[in-house]
Order: sequence, then C-alpha cells, then structure tokens
Amino acid sequence: MQQRSFGFIGAGRVARILLGGFRRVGRMPGNIVAADTDQKVLEKLIAEFPEVTPALNGNRVAATQEIVFLALHPPAISQALEEIEESLQADAILISLAPRWTLARLAEKLGGFPRITRMIPNAPSLVNDGFNPVAFAPAYPVKEREEILTFLRLLGECPQVSEEKLEAYAMLTAMGPTYFWFQMEELASLGGTFGLSEEEAWRGIVAMTEGSAYILRNSGLSPEQIMDLVPVKPLAEDEDVIRSIYRNRLEPLFRKIRPQ
Repeated sequence: MQQRSFGFIGAGRVARILLGGFRRVGRMPGNIVAADTDQKVLEKLIAEFPEVTPALNGNRVAATQEIVFLALHPPAISQALEEIEESLQADAILISLAPRWTLARLAEKLGGFPRITRMIPNAPSLVNDGFNPVAFAPAYPVKEREEILTFLRLLGECPQVSEEKLEAYAMLTAMGPTYFWFQMEELASLGGTFGLSEEEAWRGIVAMTEGSAYILRNSGLSPEQIMDLVPVKPLAEDEDVIRSIYRNRLEPLFRKIRPQ
C-alpha cells in the first residue's frame, strides 16, 4: 500500500500508539491530520509527533484523508459521524477502533458508506507486536481487503474475525495487558531487592511470561497439571479472591461494551 494520508478523529492514547508503531517501521505518511476537541490532547500528540497537523474541533478536516481512524469512545461517535458524513472521500477507508458500534450502525450513520473496517487495537502495537483483530463491512470490496490487512500487520498480528467476537477481544487483548502489567512491574521491582539488575529481572520476567502462556496452551497437560509443576505457590491463598475479582469486574464490563 502506498503511503496514504492519515486522518485521526480523536488524538489520544490510541492515536499515539498507532502512530508510534508506524513510525517505528518507517511507514509514516507525508500528511497526517489529527482532530480533537481538547487542545491539551492535541499538544501532547504534537509534542511526540511534530509532523502531525492538529485540527481543534476539526473532524471534517481529518475525514478528508485517505485512511481515517475513528479513535473515539463510543458515546462521542454519533456526533462525529454526523459531522464527517459529507467529508469522507468515496475511496477513503474508515477504520473504527471502538467497541459497541457495529459495522451496520456505522454505515447507516454514514449514509451507506461501504468502506468501513472495525479493528480492536492493543498497546503492544506501539512496538509492532500488537494483536489487532479486524472485521470488514460486507460492502467493503473483497479484492481490497488483503491490501489493508497487509498494511495493518505492520503493527503486529491482525487476524480477520467475525464482528460479533470483537468485543470479546476488546476484553481479552485490548484491556488484557492492564491485568498483568502492574504485576510484572512489581516483580521486576522485587527482583532488584533480591539482587538482580533491572536488565536481568526483566529478561527473566519476559521469558517467564512467554513460556508460561505457551506451556498452558500447548503442553497437552490440563491446567491443574500445569499448575502442579511448581511446588511452591506463594499466592495460593489468594487465588480464589483474584479469580472472583476477574469475574466480578470483567463480566459486567463486557455486558456494558457489547452492542445493544
């Protein structure tokens, strides 16, 4: 795919993640417009990416670009779509990054605009190791889908999935790192008190995390058998509490973000 221009409707965290990933592999286009209603959000983005053209309250300007990323929270999407309907180019690509708003609902608000993709991005895309599931609108030209998938794979793995699974992926892969990051950081900090350098601690934690996921998925053992491989379990007394936290927090949130 040629270096098409980018438009970001919403200039916050997700915009910074995606731009960081594209920049890291040298695939930043020559023209990037980012719109937001908050001047401070734009200033933060420009400080990191000075090549971006800011557009305060400029959704229509961002929507005139060739690849338009809809990077807003669901409650703000309806108004934004009303603003940009007349600004989208006929051959533009709209990539929605939000849960709840289905492809059908997006297309309806945009007067039947066909070239719509939904993607659930995650933070490791910043270092091109993301897991970003994608679903296409039925009217999106089939012959062009692989081209945009190839482009999005610059950010990491980008599987094409059925749309009804996107919100589940939002819970597992988009929010998932937040369930573990603070625990990893705490382990690394403790590693220093145990006599490891920061580099040594993080090397071990990264390898342990990758290996732990792999053995749980690919060993052929049951979860109970795997968890019995290590005889000392310092957090065993807290496991039931932690499991209940997952259920009590995540199940209601999933119901909240599912399309109504």
